[in-house]
Amino acid sequence: MDFANHLKSSVDIVQVIADRVKLQRAGGHAFKGLCPFHQEKTPSFHVRGDRQYFYCFGCHKKGSVIDFVMELDGYTFWEACVSIAERFGIPLPKRTEHQDEKTRQRAGIYEAHDIALDLYRSALRSPAGKEARDYIQRRGVPQALIDEFGLGLADRSGQMLVRRLQAKGFSPEQLRDTGLAVERQDGSGFFDRFRGRLMFPIQNEMGKVIGFAGRALSDEEQPKYLNSPETELYHKSHVLYNLHRARKAMRDQDHAILVEGYMDVIGLFGGGVTEAVASCGTALVNQQVRILHRHTDSVIVNFDPDTAGVNATERSIDMLLEEGLRIRVLGLPEELDPDEFVQQYGADAYRDLLKKAPRYFDWLADRARTRFDFRTAEGRVDALKFLLPSIQRVPDKLERIAVANDLASYLRLDPGMILDQFRRSAADRSAPAKVKVAEHELPAAERLLLRCLITSEQARDEVLPRLRDLKFAQPPVAKSILNAFVSLGPDYSVDALMGRLDEKERILVAGMLFVDESHDGQADEQMLAEQAVECLRALEAVDRGTQYAALKARITDAEKAGNLTEALALSEELSRLGQSNRRRRSTGVE
Repeated sequence: MDFANHLKSSVDIVQVIADRVKLQRAGGHAFKGLCPFHQEKTPSFHVRGDRQYFYCFGCHKKGSVIDFVMELDGYTFWEACVSIAERFGIPLPKRTEHQDEKTRQRAGIYEAHDIALDLYRSALRSPAGKEARDYIQRRGVPQALIDEFGLGLADRSGQMLVRRLQAKGFSPEQLRDTGLAVERQDGSGFFDRFRGRLMFPIQNEMGKVIGFAGRALSDEEQPKYLNSPETELYHKSHVLYNLHRARKAMRDQDHAILVEGYMDVIGLFGGGVTEAVASCGTALVNQQVRILHRHTDSVIVNFDPDTAGVNATERSIDMLLEEGLRIRVLGLPEELDPDEFVQQYGADAYRDLLKKAPRYFDWLADRARTRFDFRTAEGRVDALKFLLPSIQRVPDKLERIAVANDLASYLRLDPGMILDQFRRSAADRSAPAKVKVAEHELPAAERLLLRCLITSEQARDEVLPRLRDLKFAQPPVAKSILNAFVSLGPDYSVDALMGRLDEKERILVAGMLFVDESHDGQADEQMLAEQAVECLRALEAVDRGTQYAALKARITDAEKAGNLTEALALSEELSRLGQSNRRRRSTGVE
């Protein structure tokens, strides 16, 4: 067994995927959840633990645990294997070098960021780090949190990291790839991208450092925050700060807290509020919202109370509603940021406010009250126009109607008028399409035979040898799938089976694997084997009937053509086939 197959058989695909996607049991060994690879509001992503396989009926992404990690994290094959093996403590085989150029490039970028992390952390502890340490102390960050979040310092010389990387053998091309060094305009060399800044490492969902954010240590320095550029590893729209730490707490608490800044996340974490994440120095985007939705259905937005924060809250509400998330908005008293509030009043007080956080509609309605004059009809209509787009984005029809009724009461307007405006401004969204499986194209015997072969090892043991020897006059509709089973043998893997099929056949098999998972375990191995044998006999009987009809047609054609010798030979063959059929019936084979 090669290492990849050893890895697949040694880990639980459900455990790996459940760390990244919120799954619910769908019966037997099957689970389902929202697909992490495309936007959807109704789960079409399915996982089978017993088959170590996942499949999405929406976008048709599929595969093993290695395929999942490759697709979700953008890893190469070897990086995915290493990531899984390290997590489960599985020894890696010896490798003298990376197998492909892309893997080598990515490995170099990872190594550069690890070197930078160590260098920045050492600089913060050095005498040159006093200014940065003083700033951290003023923000109330203890040493334990400095260590946990890997805070560091980029020195002002602009050469510290470049020289270290060059000493480690990094070429000019590799320096450019890292995003940590900037080439001089005259081409005479490189200098550090980050200089004289407090450094926050940015990590992917697996906890690996893929970028940095550097905060200026004085108000005169601009910009206030400088982030890593996009690299082979770092795509800011695909990253949420602190997600690798927060995702378990998000599930335990059944919500995520969305904040604006790195220090907000750190301050909340220090107070024991560990389910907070932040966008990485940019406005929230749809891809980040989908990442949130993989882990929770509920989000509490707690942005800064300034104008920019309030506007960002409005924008985020629209995106979160589009994704079908439940939303509440927390505004802190005294216009405090989350980390400031926790330091002044403690985490328990913050938790109490979280529980009382109003739903998004109430927050938006309060915003409308401050912007429009509710004493006039014109002001109330303007408020309606302000609030209506957000209601339109609510995916659930009944919830939209309920919110529209609340809005009518709040604005002191006729509910009929609001519902009429509601209908005219946006048509109801169509219901999500149900998974469609092309099983209806299969004869009943073939459909049941395939289900038995997919489910039962005993059925495969009894039927596959007979299938291998059969020569059908009229090939079954599912011939390619049956041939794949014969080639793979009783100990088939779903991954290998799918690899031998075309897209239409894969959808059909996936439907049998996942759509009917609620029936798993209701039939024992012996019963499934018996059903498979009966199905095979039915196929054989149909095939003999086809042969019989074909022979009779050939005899008629030969007689019409005056070829009596051929007609006689075919008649004898027809007689033998009839005798064979009668013997089968008399012995109970059929």
